[in-house]
Amino acid sequence: MTSARRVAAEAWGFRARVEEEAALRFDGLATTIAGFDAASPVPALMRRAAEDERRHAGLCAGLAEQLGTPVQLGDGKWGPVAPPGLDLRSATLYEVVAACCITETESMSVLTTLLDEEHAPGIREVLHAIARDEVVHSRMGWAHLAREAEAGDVGFLSPLVPVMLAGTVDDGLFGPPPEDEDGPELLRLGVLPHLKKRESFVGTLEQVVFPGLERFGVDPRPARAWLETKIGTSAPGDRGDAADAAQGRAADSGSARG
Repeated sequence: MTSARRVAAEAWGFRARVEEEAALRFDGLATTIAGFDAASPVPALMRRAAEDERRHAGLCAGLAEQLGTPVQLGDGKWGPVAPPGLDLRSATLYEVVAACCITETESMSVLTTLLDEEHAPGIREVLHAIARDEVVHSRMGWAHLAREAEAGDVGFLSPLVPVMLAGTVDDGLFGPPPEDEDGPELLRLGVLPHLKKRESFVGTLEQVVFPGLERFGVDPRPARAWLETKIGTSAPGDRGDAADAAQGRAADSGSARG
């Protein structure tokens, strides 16, 4: 197995487990939101999203196996990620913003970038199927944030967004790329190489997530400071590439906000 094929198999296996966990999370959030906001359309969207994620998990697992790394599904677990001290409604909003406004929006950006590339057989179909659903998953997060912003002050999230971001990516994203990374081959197998992944992450935050949060009353300055610190840890030669590409690369993901 080539190095790129091994990395891609591991990436698709990881995606399968993430999708399985997301299904459980959306089911749980749907029940919770319906409990305190019976008129909200979001729980129904989340239940449909949970079914989407289960289907995505199967698609990702299939590609991981095709690439040489079988994945065992069915033992996924979901646990709350909101920090202690928040009441139920605030903790739920934290979960939704982290899972949808950030994670699903970032996922949509990655998929948009990948769909611009040439792929090995079977890869494009899976990417397209997931992308079609992820844009809806992102929008339902922004819809819930908008609804909560109308009901009360959501500014308490501002200092908590860096915690969400830290839980979204591995610190390795801001370090040097792995030595065994094969950019063109990874792209063919549906995986962003290290530097492209960083560009996508930074660009989506700057062009989509931060403006979206600010629109609904969540001050993005603490999150911007977190990002600036992380970018500052990148290798000097990489910082300019990430910053320059970020401005244009996330433009296609703007539709994720709706």
